[in-house]
Amino acid sequence: MKKVIETKQAPAAIGPYSQAVEINNSLYVSGQIPVDPSTGEIAEDIESQAKQSMTNLKAIIEEAGYQVSDIVRCTIFLTDLANFQAVNEIYGSFLEEPFPSRSCVQVAALPKGVQIEVDAIAVK
Repeated sequence: MKKVIETKQAPAAIGPYSQAVEINNSLYVSGQIPVDPSTGEIAEDIESQAKQSMTNLKAIIEEAGYQVSDIVRCTIFLTDLANFQAVNEIYGSFLEEPFPSRSCVQVAALPKGVQIEVDAIAVK
C-alpha cells in the first residue's frame, strides 16, 4: 500500500506531487531544492544550496523512519557542472560508505532559479 510522507522540516511541495512516497519498504523522495523550510529563503552560493538540499532530503527520509544509510540511489541536477566538485564534497559529507549509486547531470534551469536539486530512493 502506498503511503505519502510529509514533514514541515522540508519545503512543502510546490506542485501536484508528494515530498515522498513509500511502498513495499522503498521510499521515493521527490527532488529537493535549497529552500529553507522555516523561512522560505534560498541561499545564494552553491555550497549553501547543496547543504540545504541535502538537509531537506535527510529530513524527509527521517520523517519516513529511514536513515540516510538506507539511500540506494540519488540524482543530482545542477545548472552548472563547474560546481560538481563543491557539491560532491557537501553531498559526501551527508553519506557514509557504502555510498548509493548516483547520477549528476547539468540542466538548463531548476524551479525558483536554484542551482541544485537532489532526489533519492531509499530501501529498508
